[in-house]
Amino acid sequence: MKEYRLAIVDDHKMFRSGLRFLLNDIPEIKVVGEASNGLEFLELAAKDIIDIVLMDINMPEMNGLEATREALKLYPKLKIIVLSMHGEEEYYDQMVDAGVQGFLLKNSGVEDLSAALQTVISGGTYFSQELLVGILDKKKQRIFQDEVVKLTQRELEVLKLVCEGFCNTDIAEKLFISHRTVDRHRSNLLSKTGCPNSTSLVMYAVKNRIIEV
Repeated sequence: MKEYRLAIVDDHKMFRSGLRFLLNDIPEIKVVGEASNGLEFLELAAKDIIDIVLMDINMPEMNGLEATREALKLYPKLKIIVLSMHGEEEYYDQMVDAGVQGFLLKNSGVEDLSAALQTVISGGTYFSQELLVGILDKKKQRIFQDEVVKLTQRELEVLKLVCEGFCNTDIAEKLFISHRTVDRHRSNLLSKTGCPNSTSLVMYAVKNRIIEV
């Protein structure tokens, strides 16, 4: 069983301690460090190998958005899951554009935490169901485009599975098509919607009510 090295980045020590306690129940995960802000995390990442990060948004000195941008420039393969609270939706589009793979509410339990980690590790994207509903409820949230683009039935099927967090290999198996065909459909989806990555596709699908949450 492969072990994934994880860092917790949050400015509240008590929250980090509670999160570390929950992570003890996930055998594939090894917590290798903690940081109270983005600058501390970049220093940590320069000294140790890190596979995945649980990243807070609002922190002193360097916030989660700035830290994510800098970290992914230096370590493009790093996987980042945002730790969010209600009311931080204004940051979501920017975090998605920066390249994060998931969003998890801070009050989530170990099952949601485990699901988020497993999904992102396998190459998928993860959104807390409660967060998706919250995005829909925010009437002031902007829409990616003025009109929803026209998608083929197969593209819709692929998009639905992307939104459920499946990676390309799993999507190919579920739809009985080749991995290359899934790659082509995913590329078409990104091109048609103008989305930069899979996480952004999920946001697009939710905001335009292409999928139900």
